Amino acid sequence: MKSSPAKTGLPRLVVLGSGFAAFSLLRNVDYRRYDITVVSPRNHFLFSPLLPSTTVGTIEFRSIIEPIRSLMNRGHISFYQGVCTAIDPDTQTITGEGVFDNEPFLLNYHRLVISVGAINKTFGVPGVVEHGLFLKELADARAIRQRIIECLERASMPLTDEVERNRLLHFVVVGGGPTGVEFAAELHDFLEQDFRQWFPEQSRQVRITILEASTTLLNSFDASLSAYTMKRFKREKIDVRTGAVVTKVEAGRITLSDNSVVEFGLMVWSTGIGATPLVQQLPFPKDRAQRLQTDEEFSVTPNRTVFAIGDCATRAGDALPATAQVAMQEGVYLAKMLNDLARGRPPRKFNYKHMGMLAYVGDNRALADLPGIKGKGFTTWLFWRSAYLTKLVSFKNKVLVLFDWFKTLCFGRDISRF
Repeated sequence: MKSSPAKTGLPRLVVLGSGFAAFSLLRNVDYRRYDITVVSPRNHFLFSPLLPSTTVGTIEFRSIIEPIRSLMNRGHISFYQGVCTAIDPDTQTITGEGVFDNEPFLLNYHRLVISVGAINKTFGVPGVVEHGLFLKELADARAIRQRIIECLERASMPLTDEVERNRLLHFVVVGGGPTGVEFAAELHDFLEQDFRQWFPEQSRQVRITILEASTTLLNSFDASLSAYTMKRFKREKIDVRTGAVVTKVEAGRITLSDNSVVEFGLMVWSTGIGATPLVQQLPFPKDRAQRLQTDEEFSVTPNRTVFAIGDCATRAGDALPATAQVAMQEGVYLAKMLNDLARGRPPRKFNYKHMGMLAYVGDNRALADLPGIKGKGFTTWLFWRSAYLTKLVSFKNKVLVLFDWFKTLCFGRDISRF
């Protein structure tokens, strides 16, 4: 296996991943100090907070992604679309494979940043991967969008019997966290605002159910906002079943711990995240959730050659939530620290600033759990949209998302399946 050499005389900085942490680092690191190589299975950054909006066509897929290669005008950067399969801290090399042909390659590094994110957590429930859909990547959103339209079209076929129609028109979300709640809200908007126009005969049969293992939705939010969401969903006839523990998933069927069965046409699994296969097998300290443990400067090795940020890592004694804002702040901090190290300066201290949490709950209503402020309703929805709009990483993304919102307002959501 051949190693790919650095193309300049600068120390090589290898970054694994293209999520919030990695992209924030790449936008802030000093390209004059490092020869940068990015390895990631996807060649773009995804603004995941708006991902639920793409599942029903409120926002189009390409409006919330930014190509990694758009950073190349900042300085020297190489990109390999592949996955890291092994890290050897003794020889300071990583082994990777291309996503297209599984061709192995070897990269040397002077400094390595592990920012590979996390995978969907299934808790070992059989059948989830085979019969459910996730909502973590753009491909997931596209599969959900295709499945929604497929269920609606199949339910409208003349030979579809009533039992099968009821199953096809039952959309189930497993997990009552922000992703599950926002997807259910976006789906409800689509069904209320567009579905009735195109499928008037089936509109009365559509059901949305959220299965949550705990006692309430949005456990990470203030209790009053969680209660508000429960009341809104009840009023909108979204069935929220708390204390519902899934034990098995089959084709079109979910079995719960009380042996009851829930039939579905679409099931979206959104119950949390777990460690990637790479992180699980790395020879570095980990916490109980299998996240890499780092010191205060996000280093996993004493000599400051290997760092870990984002959802795959946690600081020892100071666990932070696996959210986009945490990953972004860690990426910015580590970029500045690497710049300081290259200049021979001592690293500064990382101070996380909690900016609060936002969630969309449907019908132009949103939640804002901010420090000292608990907002809900239409005004909060305007704030939710403006906040996410300002956080989009490029002017192109901002224009496209604004256009998508305007297009949806004027013409509705597209229901084509291709």
